[in-house]
Amino acid sequence: NEVAAFSLAHPSTLLSSTYHHPSTSSSTTLYYQLKSAGAGISAVPPGDLLLFDPNVDGKLQGTNNLMDRVNGGAAYTLAPPKVTVDAPPFGAEIKETQAFLEHLDANGELPLNFAKPQAPATATVLGRTKLIADDAPGDIEHVIMKLPEGFHYVEGQSLSVIPPGTDAKSGRNHKPRLYSIASTRYGDTLDGTTISLCVRRAEFIDPVTGEKDPEKQGVCSNFLCNVNPGDTVSVAGPVGKTMLLPEDPTKDVIMVATGTGIAPFRGFMHRLFMENTLARHMFGGSAWLVLGVPVSGGLLYKEEFDCMLRNASPNQLRIDYAISREMTNTIDGGKLYVQHVIAQNGKELFNRLDNGAHIYFCGLKGMLPGILESLEGVAKEQGVDWTAKLSELKKNNQWHVEVY
Repeated sequence: NEVAAFSLAHPSTLLSSTYHHPSTSSSTTLYYQLKSAGAGISAVPPGDLLLFDPNVDGKLQGTNNLMDRVNGGAAYTLAPPKVTVDAPPFGAEIKETQAFLEHLDANGELPLNFAKPQAPATATVLGRTKLIADDAPGDIEHVIMKLPEGFHYVEGQSLSVIPPGTDAKSGRNHKPRLYSIASTRYGDTLDGTTISLCVRRAEFIDPVTGEKDPEKQGVCSNFLCNVNPGDTVSVAGPVGKTMLLPEDPTKDVIMVATGTGIAPFRGFMHRLFMENTLARHMFGGSAWLVLGVPVSGGLLYKEEFDCMLRNASPNQLRIDYAISREMTNTIDGGKLYVQHVIAQNGKELFNRLDNGAHIYFCGLKGMLPGILESLEGVAKEQGVDWTAKLSELKKNNQWHVEVY
């Protein structure tokens, strides 16, 4: 191939020479001529893939399509949109994947409102299990339900549950309660027909007697925490567009949760580190989970997260637990909460956000003031206007909040 370059030092000089393959003795002649003319071109022979091999670094799986195009030049013909082959390309790595529900959020579309609260669908309970140890306060249950045919959702969406019976005061049907979905679109059974919820039983303890007051207990949460296999549940949805994973699979994902706020992030992490999907294969960013609970016995889905840590590539998944009654923070020596984890790692957090990371918050709304205060403090230490920074994150769709 004839290679020509204009000298930057001598614009009137045109250098022309023939490039020889590196296997010949004159392979570097052209580069010395170019550099002596002041062209400033790196003396790395083209075509030797020393800097970047598209077949490996470009994830082309050894198909060599890019090099065929380069070598073919003007004679190269683009392949038709669909090509049917009898066998995969030589050297391609073949993996079994789940793909039958990947269309649900393709082209910016989402599954929304298969059923509405006024005309709910019926789900059937497949199972329920307690998630926390007896020494942990309260009761948190994992509930798996089978959905009617055609009812689908994606990670980060929510489900409405309409508890049975009527409101004692109004005499009308109970209002729907919204729950973050704790499973991926394929569900815990991986067949795309189930949905999982992480539910805390809402109870009121009389401060005088120390006894539970059944009249002040959460209607829907107690219903869900008592269901048995075969029971039916009225559901509506799915809804939600704000707690979705980034469209760009190279972006970092930062998740901050307290208690049952872990629900959407369980779905995220199963999709990124457990299931054999294209989403897991293409995820090139890193994930960082910060989970706050009162005691170790209250750590939700820890066995699953331990498995994800083993599955993830080196440095691709980080998990920090803030166990408030058992850990102390390094800021004032008091109990460790999620906002302290943020403050203690403020520089890294802001670096990730500056590089396009998406940050998610889910849990009781009481968690948010302390978190915002910590972020403002970190911003001040780094000379950043927090108000402007927060506005920028929201504008770039990097800031996602779901509190209740």
